[in-house]
Amino acid sequence: MRIRRSACGAVSRSRQPILLPAFAVALSLISVDPGVFAAPANAATDFSTIVFPDQSHSAVYDFIDSATSSIDITMYELRDDTAVGDLVRKQQAGIAVRVILDGAHQSVNNAAYTTLANAGAAVTWSTSAFVYTHQKTITVDHGRSLIMSGNLDSTYYADDRDYGVFDADRADVDAIEQVFDADFAQNPGTPSDGDNLVWSPTDAESRLLGLINGAQHSLDVEELEFGDSTLVNAIADAARRGVTVRVVGMNPDSYRDQFDQVQAAGGQIVTYSASGGTYIHAKAIVADYGTATAKVFVGSENFSDNSLNHNRELGLIVGDSGVLSTVENTFATDFANGTPY
Repeated sequence: MRIRRSACGAVSRSRQPILLPAFAVALSLISVDPGVFAAPANAATDFSTIVFPDQSHSAVYDFIDSATSSIDITMYELRDDTAVGDLVRKQQAGIAVRVILDGAHQSVNNAAYTTLANAGAAVTWSTSAFVYTHQKTITVDHGRSLIMSGNLDSTYYADDRDYGVFDADRADVDAIEQVFDADFAQNPGTPSDGDNLVWSPTDAESRLLGLINGAQHSLDVEELEFGDSTLVNAIADAARRGVTVRVVGMNPDSYRDQFDQVQAAGGQIVTYSASGGTYIHAKAIVADYGTATAKVFVGSENFSDNSLNHNRELGLIVGDSGVLSTVENTFATDFANGTPY
């Protein structure tokens, strides 16, 4: 087994790329939340969720194809022929396509960069102000954003557990677009959180710490990386004060000290191995599920100092019942199928 270094400094597996026909159109019989593309009438319809790999990426391609005026993408890794082909066709149809790709991963992103640039799209490498631009976000027509934990990299679609949340909250989308404009111009500033956003490197650690510390009944954490001492200490503290803590993690040998700490405090942990099968690439937290104060986090932020304090990352924390139930039910399945630590 070969290994690869993640954007946040931890070691994770390397898998052979899936070679797709150029610009192939993905087909899927998997149903998607019915509210994904409907215009939001109120806060109850502002959010909907995709779960990978249970659902295919056809919902992402459909979202790109729905654009009538603009598409803005910030992506750590873009290696998906279908997505790139859709973007090229949209650019050629007169849609304004702008893309920020992580400059530290030019070996992965260069093919997409070149194809998009040759098609006339506005594409740029990320600013050097951050160690990595690890954000994974698509915004269409300045009206709806897709915030993901996973990249647009078809190499990993078959195995990776990831989440995506469609967000039509006006304040959120405006903030995402303002940050995109600044990052695209290589002049990043201090982002607004809108109504629900969690940004690195400005406030991700404090926002996630607040979510964890606020849990009163239950705390479910699904994270690829588990090395940030501030958040791990808070999870252990939650278990000690009587909160039911469950963790789904990866690579137990990489985080043995942290898993031992949470388990000794009373938390329950299951893990997955990089040797095959489901790969927990997700970054999600559910606090107090089933109560009036329940909240869920989904985003690109891993539990590492680099991810929280030095990268450009984006997530969100919402109390939306649909997002909560989708993430919690998926977590429950992953917890049941993991290897007890």
